[in-house]
Amino acid sequence: MLVQQYSLYTGADHHVWQLLYSRQMNAIQQAAYQQFFKNTSFLGFTEERIPEFTAINARLKNSTGWEIYAVPGLIANDLFFKQLQQQKFGASTWIRKMEELDYLEEPDMFHDVFGHLPQLADPLIADFLLQLANIAVKHIHSENIIEAIARLYWYSIEFGLVQEQDEIKIYGAGLLSSIAETKFCLSAEANRIPFNLEQVLNTPYIKDEFQQQYFVLQSLEQLTQCIPALISYTNSMN
Repeated sequence: MLVQQYSLYTGADHHVWQLLYSRQMNAIQQAAYQQFFKNTSFLGFTEERIPEFTAINARLKNSTGWEIYAVPGLIANDLFFKQLQQQKFGASTWIRKMEELDYLEEPDMFHDVFGHLPQLADPLIADFLLQLANIAVKHIHSENIIEAIARLYWYSIEFGLVQEQDEIKIYGAGLLSSIAETKFCLSAEANRIPFNLEQVLNTPYIKDEFQQQYFVLQSLEQLTQCIPALISYTNSMN
């Protein structure tokens, strides 16, 4: 079983975390939804050092019931959703190099930890993830249904925006952990549209460039409110 071997992180690794953490926190001060900052504080994140998974798990388990486990990188959908159903979220333990600060082909620990773990400390998002996993596992052998659920995950958990006090804010991990897309998704050039479940489920996503559209929730409660409609939609696909 893979574990985070914390003692093996070098001074250069911690320095990369420091640079990424500092500049991203500055970039999202006015862009992230407010619960994000409360959750990073609750999880004990600091600029100085890479977070320890064991310390994070102790806090998460006592709050929302979730925990993280180490993965080597991207994992298959069936394992991903089955682990989510057990309230376990896979996080990479490796961190990018200095020359990769601005772009990676696949998510590293900064994306997984900085972007996703504050979500797991948010009861609304944590509950949505669990319900999403329950539906996915039920249909795990249907490629079409899993693809539709993956689109919902992508446009919410990874690249979601939410209306907050008459402003549009970021809650998606892929946006919160990306210096470039943080700026783009709230700019005049970005295509932001109201969240509509059926439209989301029928919109393919993009992995290697900025998204062609961002779906904006009226509130985070809209995530769990869409679950009954998602159940009906996936059942109709069988």
